[in-house]
Amino acid sequence: MSPGKQRHGCLTAYLVAMVVLNALTAVLYLFFSAFILGTLPQTPSWALPVLGVGALLNVACAVALFQWKKWGFYGFVVTSIAAFTVNLMIGLNPLQAIFGLLGLAILYGVLQIGGEKKGWTQLE
Repeated sequence: MSPGKQRHGCLTAYLVAMVVLNALTAVLYLFFSAFILGTLPQTPSWALPVLGVGALLNVACAVALFQWKKWGFYGFVVTSIAAFTVNLMIGLNPLQAIFGLLGLAILYGVLQIGGEKKGWTQLE
């Protein structure tokens, strides 16, 4: 961690959850796509690898945020918009697709809380 920088517990917990959940999501999309396509036959076969790579990129973005890199947040913005677009293209209900953007809103929120441990102002 960079000298003099401190992260509050909510941000730490959220970033750890993002690493774990996105890694699991990537494994599901990339290695169990046949099972998923069997349960959701209307899903185009290209969508799952795209979403899997997006989940791996989210892991990289969370690690970047752990290292105080602002590009990690912007990476989450890009992957969230891409996932939203893919979800609409595969026929997901627009409200369900919008729900996927909730994680981005929560990330922005936890970066804004914490007083002197506020994450956003410490990002480089």
